[in-house]
Amino acid sequence: MDWQGQKLAEQLMQILLLVFAVVGFLTGYLMGSFQIMMLVYAGGVVLTTLVTVPNWPWFNRHPLKWLDPIEAEKHPKPQKQQQPVSSKKKGSKAK
Repeated sequence: MDWQGQKLAEQLMQILLLVFAVVGFLTGYLMGSFQIMMLVYAGGVVLTTLVTVPNWPWFNRHPLKWLDPIEAEKHPKPQKQQQPVSSKKKGSKAK
């Protein structure tokens, strides 16, 4: 899954969960059944999971181009420079 695919999956998940929460609430309210409300919402969570979790082809429309290992070795990762350690000692106060 590429970066745009991750963003799309996240947006789909949020939209679908919100829609199923509203539909579940309205269905449960109109039918007067908490159990039906929870079943509709649980079905929505399962459907949302099936849509967003697998690595579907439409989540891979913008693949990243990775460097070949040989090319990556030509450009090593920069190392952090170490800060010089100060040799100053804190003096103790004598009274």
